[in-house]
Amino acid sequence: MSKRDKQAVGQRFLSAFRGAGAVEVAPDILLPADTLLDLYGEDIRARAYTSTDPLRGEVMLRPDFTVPVVQMHMAGGAEPARYCYLGEVFRKQDPGEERPANPRDNEYLQAGFELFAHDRQADAEVFALFHRLLAPYGLRAVTGDMGLVMNAVRALPLSDARREALLHHVWRPGRFGRLLERFSRPAAPRTFAKSAAPWAGLRSEAEMKRRMARLIADQKAAPLDPVWTARLDRLFSISAPIPDALAQLSDLAREWPDLEPVIGRVGERSGMLSDLGVAPEAVLFDASHGHRTMEYYDGFTFSFLAQGRADWPPVATGGRYDALTAVLGRGGRAIPAVGGIIRPGLIAELEAA
Repeated sequence: MSKRDKQAVGQRFLSAFRGAGAVEVAPDILLPADTLLDLYGEDIRARAYTSTDPLRGEVMLRPDFTVPVVQMHMAGGAEPARYCYLGEVFRKQDPGEERPANPRDNEYLQAGFELFAHDRQADAEVFALFHRLLAPYGLRAVTGDMGLVMNAVRALPLSDARREALLHHVWRPGRFGRLLERFSRPAAPRTFAKSAAPWAGLRSEAEMKRRMARLIADQKAAPLDPVWTARLDRLFSISAPIPDALAQLSDLAREWPDLEPVIGRVGERSGMLSDLGVAPEAVLFDASHGHRTMEYYDGFTFSFLAQGRADWPPVATGGRYDALTAVLGRGGRAIPAVGGIIRPGLIAELEAA
């Protein structure tokens, strides 16, 4: 499949996004590394291509469009606002990724749409737009809501440090699962021997002493009661058409009332989708969806998957990322935001099949 074919498909989606009221933008390919490091920590180095510029310092090849678009908007964009874009992104395979390595994941074309607005219907509007554009390709639509996972973690009877560790890795199920397993058994005793040797290493002595103090304090934490891991397992196992999933979530909420606000939001969104011509019974709701496949989304999530192509990444993904706008906004200013991307290269392959 030639780049020209992929670009032609991408231009079609870009035109459709402009038709939905979006303004086309073209963020830089090279992004300042410090912004991405502040957002994701050192983990981003395992997934982004880095280089050093004599004037700009450390830079990274654009791993996605959302961060630079949010930065651009938060620097002075009006509200509501809609943006669209078309361009390449560059990602290394995440060592913690469960899906098999695929050369399609290293460098690929993205066509995207982002909506910034205080509008309760924004999630449904964006999903309905993608659903309409992708309808000819027979894709399987999957939705979720990271609010369920985050509220569930926040409700666990854990120390603040352990809870924050789980939330930090909430988008990496392998690490999340290992942490949960460790927190479910008695902490192993730790000792730190004093030494007269001079201090060495990249971290300061004060940083390391704080780290050791946290590790010592962690030894006193009681293991997580199995009832909570069983509830998490029940939550993550919910995968059904939206109306059936809502019934299962409501059953779980009788034991776990912390989930009720998000369940109400899922039900409200279901009604909005129906009003926009999307049949909720034809859309899967997977309670662990965003937990397995995305990062920085903190609310509604969605994917469109190619039937019979288990080795493919999602053809389209998206979701809500309100917290990201607060991190990148001036003075912590946040604007509700939701968006998504389509991979034109995969659509071109489907059209050529």
